[in-house]
Amino acid sequence: MLSRLARVQPKCQQFVSFSTSKSAAAAPTVKLWIDGQAVESKTTDFVELTNPATNEVIGLVPNATQAEMQAAVDSAKNAFNTWKNTSPLTRQQCMFKLQALIKRDMKKLAESITIEQGKTLPDAEGDVNRGLQVVEHACSVPSLLMGETLPNVSRDMDTHSYRVPLGVTAGICPFNFPAMIPLWMFPVALATGNTMVIKPSEQDPGAAQLLVELAKEAGVPDGCVNIIHGQHSAVNFICDNPDIKAISFVGGDAAGKHIYERGAKNGKRVQSNMGAKNHGVIMADANKEQTLNQLTAAAFGAAGQRCMALTTAVLVGEARAWLPELVEKAKNLKVNAGWKPDTDIGPLISKQSKARVLRLIESARKEGANIALDGSNITVPGFENGNFVGPTILAGVKPNMTCYKNPKVFKDERCKKDKNYVNNRLLRRSRAIRRR
Repeated sequence: MLSRLARVQPKCQQFVSFSTSKSAAAAPTVKLWIDGQAVESKTTDFVELTNPATNEVIGLVPNATQAEMQAAVDSAKNAFNTWKNTSPLTRQQCMFKLQALIKRDMKKLAESITIEQGKTLPDAEGDVNRGLQVVEHACSVPSLLMGETLPNVSRDMDTHSYRVPLGVTAGICPFNFPAMIPLWMFPVALATGNTMVIKPSEQDPGAAQLLVELAKEAGVPDGCVNIIHGQHSAVNFICDNPDIKAISFVGGDAAGKHIYERGAKNGKRVQSNMGAKNHGVIMADANKEQTLNQLTAAAFGAAGQRCMALTTAVLVGEARAWLPELVEKAKNLKVNAGWKPDTDIGPLISKQSKARVLRLIESARKEGANIALDGSNITVPGFENGNFVGPTILAGVKPNMTCYKNPKVFKDERCKKDKNYVNNRLLRRSRAIRRR
């Protein structure tokens, strides 16, 4: 149904990162990656890693100790002393090799994402492919690093600018794109002569682990990229560590504001990419069939767990009459485990995410919204314990309702607002206007 996604049917249901186990005690521990080696954490504090389709524990993610996190930074700092002096052509060759290795292991990476994050296999491959495009961009590093020269800016004076590496950098990644976002970060950092410490989401760290292993295979020296695991303490460690010169973050508003403020206070360069509440304004002269298909894909793809998922559709004028057809298209989406053939929508990432969505749907009901399509009671045969919520459309939503005021919460639920005109108050942050 989500026509923009190619279908990929797995030959088996064996996944790479972890073997499924109902017992947390029997689940394998996720390793740190320090100085080119997988390292067993000495911590006694672990977070359960679960399969969102079953909620079975498939791994234990360590909250790394302060000493372990410092070891990762020390490794990156030591590696930087050599890596910064390598030629751009040498780094470029590593990126060319990494590009080929990611293509080789595409299926393995996608399977890891599906079992840990829940998205469908085609969507997981798209996750990897989007990151691969950044690796391809990093292959152009010789031209990216060119400086500028301006002769004769004044008498006997020329000016020159140079692009030089900063040092140790850090990447803090969210759960929703476990391959794409690490690939936004470390290939460009490495190609420009920096080293990096990555903290993937504790909810799906497997893809990042596989990617740094591929980086080593591609010839990236030990220590140039390291992985630590953790939650709040790991984030604060990154923000406070004096050897880390820059931070790249993608995630929610609260965390992003904290990282930006705390990192900046410590003199770091911080880029903090946070959430949005995305609106689509549907004009009556738009191509109806094309618009409804694109609206369905934008709203419900990846179970809505995307930064650019369309949470709110503003139907203007005669376009309000399209609601029943939108509901029918959403009804036809197949909800199932991500590795099952023909699945359109997989589970949400966690029990907590599902509970938040159900609370928002119930609040909309109590506050007077019309539940045009209710996916709150969906049952997926064989996966009754999974974090599934079916497509949900809330109509007649008002700006004062909880479901609308709620900041970006990844969910498989969409608001529809009826308007005879475009109200600028509704079109905050990211927006799209669909018309002929």
